Amino acid sequence: MKINWGTGIVIAIVAFISFIMFFVVTMTTSHNANHDLVTEEYYKAELGYQKEIDAEKNAQIAPTQIQLKNSPEGLLILFPEGYDDTNVTGTVSLYRPSNKNLDFDLPISLSDSHLLIPDNQLLDGRWDIKIFWKHEGKDFLHKESITF
Repeated sequence: MKINWGTGIVIAIVAFISFIMFFVVTMTTSHNANHDLVTEEYYKAELGYQKEIDAEKNAQIAPTQIQLKNSPEGLLILFPEGYDDTNVTGTVSLYRPSNKNLDFDLPISLSDSHLLIPDNQLLDGRWDIKIFWKHEGKDFLHKESITF
């Protein structure tokens, strides 16, 4: 039996569609692929995004910036001079892109203008850090990705 070019095109299209459908079904039913969202309540978080933008601008135009340093005891967050434990409130959020079970938040409690995150709470790898604090009635936000 001889196959003409029209039949060949139809066979090629059907084979391509079957190939794509196989991968779609495999990826949606596979338990090895992790399909977690970055934020569980995405739309609620989106409503406060302008507040984040303003806080990030405040942090960028501040005369001195927050610094992150690795130390033998853990991750040291150095706030600018003049910040002490009485007039700074906020949270430090650590997000692990590879595993949402490792994410955690810490309240800011300063001692001598610095905050230490202990070494035993941070596994090796990439961390996205979001530091949100309020100082003298003004909101500030610092975002950074580090490899610990």
